[in-house]
Amino acid sequence: MSSSFGDFFRVTTFGESHGGGVGVVVDGCPPRLELDVVKIQEELDRRRPGQSKITTPRKELDQVEILSGTVDMKTLGTPIAMMVRNKDQRPRDYGEMKNVFRPSHADGTYQLKYGIQAQSGGGRASARETIGRVAAGAIAKQILKKAYGTEVLAWVRRIHDIDAQIDITKVCLEDIESNIVRCPDKENASLMIERIEEISQDGDSCGGVIECIVRDAPGGLGMPVFDKLEADFAKALMSLPASKGFEVGSGFRGTYLRGSDHNDEFLSSDVHRLRTASNNSGGIQGGISNGEPIILRVGFKPTATIRKEQKTIDSEGNRTVLAAKGRHDPCVLPRAVPMVEAMVAIVLADHLLRHKGQCSLW
Repeated sequence: MSSSFGDFFRVTTFGESHGGGVGVVVDGCPPRLELDVVKIQEELDRRRPGQSKITTPRKELDQVEILSGTVDMKTLGTPIAMMVRNKDQRPRDYGEMKNVFRPSHADGTYQLKYGIQAQSGGGRASARETIGRVAAGAIAKQILKKAYGTEVLAWVRRIHDIDAQIDITKVCLEDIESNIVRCPDKENASLMIERIEEISQDGDSCGGVIECIVRDAPGGLGMPVFDKLEADFAKALMSLPASKGFEVGSGFRGTYLRGSDHNDEFLSSDVHRLRTASNNSGGIQGGISNGEPIILRVGFKPTATIRKEQKTIDSEGNRTVLAAKGRHDPCVLPRAVPMVEAMVAIVLADHLLRHKGQCSLW
């Protein structure tokens, strides 16, 4: 079903933006994992609305409740259900949009598909659905950390036309979290914040690019042909709200190179990893991780719901004009950083468990 992702580490999210709550069921988490609930809450705090002047002003604490799957905070190996209750719903903000399709939003296509839609806040198309992903991703991160010391870090690389200058080998969580736009390049971070505020004051929105690195991922994750690691990353990351582009390693830049320039020279190997002189492959070759850092980038479009007047139609096909009300991010990227990390971690945890179930025991 469309609300589930993964094979061995399977994540199913539920709930709507302005319903009673949202959450997730995680199936396949190994037993006897010492679950750190504080870290789960920390990830949700990074995603929650109302955290700064450049995010939606909706006020939600997003306090996680763990409903099943643990005893004394140790996992049982059974499904883990987690829920966050919605507290600051304002469905009245969407009254005039009840039968009007927001340009580039999911209103129109949901109506086409189902003949009915959640008319407050976009329902399942809202970024509020990602609470379940981020909670599940926090568990996946703990699995990866315990198994191999793997670290998943994402940050804002570009906002609108302002591109950060970053040494990817030196990026750390403290630098990412040192400013509200989550860009480790502090000088350009200030310019990004100014740009978001300027565009927001004009009733508009902007997009950009999030970059992600996975350090100390083991080699051997991923499957040949249809379940290649980068293919699953692409599906996972392109399922995030407002995502419109994905690349791994050299990405589209690599198409300008010759093979002799692009190929990563092998230097050495051990039981878990290959070492290469360069990393144009982004840590993945033949759809399988080679042990080098995995490097990904995701492009996000400008937020669809804006205060500027836009021409559109209603559910009867009549032309009209809409200036949207409600509380919306002028730029999704600062809050999308933990969402990207979560989906990357979920893919890696799923492939790690698949690999352990398939690889030789001797």
